[in-house]
Order: sequence, then C-alpha cells, then structure tokens
Amino acid sequence: FAKMASPSDATLKSSHVEKKKKPPVRYWQESPKDATNENTAEKDDPKSDPIQTLPKKQNKKRAEKAKKRKQDEEQPDEKTFLSGKVDPFPGPAPVPEDRVKKFRRKDKIKKPSRKHYKLNQIMNRSEEASEMAQTQAARFDLLLPEEAGFLEGDEGEDTCMISQEDIAEAVDITSGAKHFNLKLSQFGPYRLDYSKTGRHLLLGGKRGHVACIDWQSKQLMCEINVMETVNDVKWLHSEAMYAVAQKKWLYIYDSKGIELHCIRKFNDVLRMQFLPYHFLLATASATSFLQYLDVSVGKEVAAICTKTGRLDVMCQNPHNAIIHLGHHNGTVTLWSPNQKEALVKMLCHQGAVRSVAVDKAGIYMVTSGMDKKLKVYDIRAFKPLKSYFIPAGASCLSLSQRGLLSAATGDVVQVYKDVWNTPVTKPYMAHRVRGTVWGLQFCQFEDVLGVGHGDGFTSMLVPGAGEPNFDALDANPYRSVKQRQEWEVKALLEKIQPEFISLNPIELGQVDRATFQQRHQDRVQALGYDPLEKEKFIPKYKKKGRSSAGGVERRKKKVAHEDQRDKMKLEMERKQKEKKAAVLSSQKTALDRFKK
Repeated sequence: FAKMASPSDATLKSSHVEKKKKPPVRYWQESPKDATNENTAEKDDPKSDPIQTLPKKQNKKRAEKAKKRKQDEEQPDEKTFLSGKVDPFPGPAPVPEDRVKKFRRKDKIKKPSRKHYKLNQIMNRSEEASEMAQTQAARFDLLLPEEAGFLEGDEGEDTCMISQEDIAEAVDITSGAKHFNLKLSQFGPYRLDYSKTGRHLLLGGKRGHVACIDWQSKQLMCEINVMETVNDVKWLHSEAMYAVAQKKWLYIYDSKGIELHCIRKFNDVLRMQFLPYHFLLATASATSFLQYLDVSVGKEVAAICTKTGRLDVMCQNPHNAIIHLGHHNGTVTLWSPNQKEALVKMLCHQGAVRSVAVDKAGIYMVTSGMDKKLKVYDIRAFKPLKSYFIPAGASCLSLSQRGLLSAATGDVVQVYKDVWNTPVTKPYMAHRVRGTVWGLQFCQFEDVLGVGHGDGFTSMLVPGAGEPNFDALDANPYRSVKQRQEWEVKALLEKIQPEFISLNPIELGQVDRATFQQRHQDRVQALGYDPLEKEKFIPKYKKKGRSSAGGVERRKKKVAHEDQRDKMKLEMERKQKEKKAAVLSSQKTALDRFKK
C-alpha cells in the first residue's frame, strides 16, 4: 500500500493574510538603525557585561539603575501618541512677529531691585498675561472671516464719479439696502449718532424732532417731538438710553421716548461726547463751560470754565478720552476732567475752527477752519503733517475705523483716503445731498456713512470704511437683550475712574519710582530729624561677654539722637514759659478795667 502523506510531514507555506503590512515611512520619521553584530555579540557574552565583573553591592546598585533606565525608556514621550507614532510638528504653531507686534499694547517695564520681590512677582504675572493675550490675539487673527476692500474703478475711471445708485445695484441685496434716504424736510436740519455696536441710529432735528431707529431692519423704536430747539443728540452706554441737548437744559430719555431725567445743572448745551469706558457724558455749552456727568451714578464729576467763548466745536480722542475743543480764535485745546486748565493749546488756523476729528488710534487729528484749509496733525508731537486747501471749506469732519476722512462742504460730501501718509489730489468718493449738511458720522463695523442735512437723512455706501471683524465681548451688533444686560453689568464693574484720564494712558501701567531725595525728604518729615545727618554710632566691641546683642542695642540707644536732645530740651522750656505766661495773663487785676 502506498503510504499517504500526512499533514505534519508537509511544510506549510506562510499565508499572505497573516502578514502585517508595514506603514509607509514618512519624511519626518528617522530610518530605524539596526543593531550591529558586535553589539549583539556583546550582549550575548556574559564576560563582556560589566555588571557581572563588579562586587555584589555595586552589582546590585548598577542593576537597579539599569532597570530604572529601562523603565524610563519604555514610558512614552510627551510627543508620542497612544498609537506609538510621534508628532511630526511638536509644540504650538509659531506665530509671525509682525502679527504679534500688531496687538502689542506696551513695552516691557524695567523691574525694581531684588528687595521688592512681591512687586517683581506681580509684574512678571502681568507681563506673562499680556504676552499670552498678544499671542492668542495674533493666532485668532488668522481665523477672522471678513476682509476689508475698497472701491476700484475701471481703467481711466475715477471712483469719485461712481454714484451711490450704481454701487447699490452692483453689491448684494443686503448691502444695497443700506443705502437709503429719509425725507424729513419739516423739522430739519438733522444731527445724528450711531450706537457703539453700529446697529441703532439716533436722529435729532433742529426743530424738536427726535427719533430712534434700528436702521438695518428699518424698525422705528420711538419718535417724539420735544417742542423745543434740539442742539445735539448722543447715545449713552447702550441703546436703552440717550441724551438730548435742548434749548435750556439737558434731558435723558429711554429707547421708548420716556423722559427719565432733566438735568438743570447742564444748561445751554451745544455739543456732547460720551466716553464709553468711563461712563462720562462730556458737554460743551454756549456759556463757555465744559462739564462731565457720570451717567452710572448721575453726579457731576467736573465743571470747567474754559474762558474761550461759545463752544460749538467738540470731539473726543477714543484712545485716551481727552476732549478736543475748537475755538473762534483758531486754537484747539485739549481737556481732562482732572485739571481746570487746558492740557495743550494749539494754534491750528488763522480763522475760527469749524470742525475737529481724531482717529481711533489717537495718533492723527484733522481740523478745518474758516481759512478754507484742512490740516492734519500728529497729536503725539503736536506738529502739522499735511495741509490741504478746500475752496468752499469743510463744515463737518468724520473719520472711519479704517482711516477714511469725510468732509462736508455745503451740500456735497467728499470722502478722502489715506490723508496723512500721501498727499491727496482728488477725493475717493463724492455725493451731493438735498440740503446743507449738518452732521456726519461713519457707522461702526459697516461701510456706511450717515449724513444729516436740511432735508432729512442719507445713508451712503462707502466701501472700505468700517472694520470688518468686531469684538463680540466689547461691541456685538447681534447681541440679545440678555447679552446686553450681562455686558452692562460687566462694563460697570470695569468702569475706569475719571482720575485716570491723561494724555499718555500708557503711564498708568508704569511704576512710579520715587527718587532718593524724595524718599529721604518723606522720611525726614515722618521722623522729624535727618537720620543721615551724622555717621551712625558703631559701639566698640568688648570682650568677656559684654558685647551681647542686648548690650550693643542699649549702648546705641544711649548715644542715639544726642543732637536732638538739646533741641527737645529748648522746645520743652519754651513751651513751659508760654504756659506760665498764659496762666499769668489769665489772672485779672483791678487795673485791667482801664485797659482798652
């Protein structure tokens, strides 16, 4: 019989299913280094092992160290994932230096000496938090969804010749709806103010008409007639309240048109500015008074008589909350609630100043005057940069978040681009309205310019005017009522006191280091004598235990203030003499009745 082949006899070939395919080697992975034959031979050879040749105690210690080293090697590294693969790009992604510089708010402060270790710790923590905020802001800047864009014409076409109707037709429906006209010829001319979020519009007619509008949805919030001349209108910290400067006094209304307050201390107000981070309403009156009202507590913070006549030109510096006032003698003065005198006086024009505007970074100031000139100043150095001649002169000025300048001459509104870096020869945009322009303001976070004139209100489309990305924690145009209430509470808790308003707000973050002379004077005043007048008494060292710490201190006390003792004795004697003289003078005699 033929013997059948059993399965054990045949050598089975390994199947391809059992094989595990190796993952492809990436460019960042190092090629594995195979161990050499010499290393394997050394490992196998017991004689080559140094642990075997040492004594028992040393051998035991070496074995423990080797075991510990092996455990450390087996533990996965921080950069290694659970799967065993290594992160090819370890650590956080690098942030470009130019982006970090964009969000830098201050330079590093020179730290005090080592003895102020607590102050050093506080300053270190503050700098670490500031650096972390800078890097986070620079990192998130890459994720911002919107980009700013300007109007560009065809070859040989000027952008100032493009009409508002053409722009409204070319853009999308939502943006096109932002260009509209309100015909209000009965109660004009109109002044206007956009809220901090850019969502709500406040209109005030010269003949008493006041209206609040959610201008994007075209919903009317309230409309009243105060039956009195309205000089100016201004939103307060939120769209729930606004101030109206009427003929006699200052009035506060809510968004439903209900009168909340009549403040009679603020009379004949012509212009108003609201400082959002200080909760201060600054008013300029016809009686030459600049007054500050704290709207959070309803108290007058400061009332300053400027002694410069009627104040009808006013603006604020958003960077440091300084108020700029323009006067009839061609000067512009800078004011703070902490001083009764002007911080700075600048002669800007040969005639009266008609309008003033300051950019949001607090670097440039633009002024227009009766001498038909438009001037650009660097506020940091208080020097003029550019000067332009406008044939009709500019009656109203406004600066956008992106640095566009709007100037109104009669019934024509012109928008200029980059006026402080390059000389401007022609406007970026131009538009003619139906009446004389009375008020101009760019809307926050929108490419919109609001124009108040004699025939009502016009909303212009100005591409590239607004900041495309908003900070939702500071000014959120889409916030709900609940979010607004929470923001209001937070803003009140973080309110900046008016004492901190100064020309250079960066100084608040610096350490005020008193000089040695100042500290020495304070010490002399506190002690009543100069401790550094004479050399300190150093007791002689005595032997046999007589120079103990207590004995040395007793000898120091005996000698201390010897020069002061004579002065104190003379002072005591003088006081005793004065006391005796007072007692003698109090005793009356019979002859005292003849004294006059």
